[in-house]
Amino acid sequence: MRNIRFDSQIGLRLPRDIQLTRIRRVMDAELTECQRKTLYDYYFRQLTITQIAREQQVNKSTVCRTLHRAEDRIRRYLTY
Repeated sequence: MRNIRFDSQIGLRLPRDIQLTRIRRVMDAELTECQRKTLYDYYFRQLTITQIAREQQVNKSTVCRTLHRAEDRIRRYLTY
């Protein structure tokens, strides 16, 4: 546990590269294709919710709901 920092507010904090590897693994294994695409568009392509909705031809609320469900699922699997 030499490289792991401890933050009294958060607890153990893993190095960034390990965190990203875990997130990618969860994205590939646990998310639906739609959830993966929405997360990718929002966080990596930095599209707005309106732009994603227009591109996917769905309502903005559908994009928001998909994004929140994907984030919740990732958060739930990373807490283990």
